[in-house]
Amino acid sequence: MTGSEASPTFRLAYVPGVTPAKWVRIWSERLPGVPLTLVDVPAAEASDVLRSGGADVGVVRLPVDRTVFSAIPLYTESTVVVVPKDHLVTAADEVTVADLADDIVFHPLDDVLDWERLPGRPAIERPATTEDAIELVAAGVGLLVVPQSLARLHHRKDLTYRPVVDAPQSSVALTWPEDATTDLVEDFIGIVRGRTANSTRGRTPPPAQPKSKRREAADARRKPTSTGRSSRSGAKGGKRGKPRRRS
Repeated sequence: MTGSEASPTFRLAYVPGVTPAKWVRIWSERLPGVPLTLVDVPAAEASDVLRSGGADVGVVRLPVDRTVFSAIPLYTESTVVVVPKDHLVTAADEVTVADLADDIVFHPLDDVLDWERLPGRPAIERPATTEDAIELVAAGVGLLVVPQSLARLHHRKDLTYRPVVDAPQSSVALTWPEDATTDLVEDFIGIVRGRTANSTRGRTPPPAQPKSKRREAADARRKPTSTGRSSRSGAKGGKRGKPRRRS
């Protein structure tokens, strides 16, 4: 490598609630010469960051534009309602959207759930972020429905949460621009899918040899050479031609 060539790097975008630490650790073990940079992005901006080249791959919330991005779904999260610890909801192990009908339920501007109809009573104003909404829940003003990872991310000792069994759910996927599937992207796909370091480093293996070609190669290995055939024939002929002894 000449001094003018840049060292390879890899950038992983991830949205709030996602924890890529395991993949980062495996990457550093397998590709120590390629630094991995984490890019923390809001869920609504993840596609723009990937499209503009601000990251090589992203762990984002679905949906994404499948005409532009390739995507590998990873998991779907449970949806929970965040409440003060003394709220009536805590008496149940799980609730439904109908159970929240009498409460103010915040719908922050960065909400990641795809609601057909918002639950509960609307607040006078929408909080700018999920973090702001959490603060309002802690103040006893209302409740918040979010994916479970966001409830854990913004955990407070004075709050708890319960599953909402009939609420929309959020799915998380590994995604990248389809026209930018590099070898390093293939390496990261292999890590996320749990492939070992010896399985072509996660990259697409070379195409298999056609059966006809394999058969020809096998026949060529089994077929004896003309030299060997002549020498064996000569040896057998010598035995047949040996004269008998006369009595």
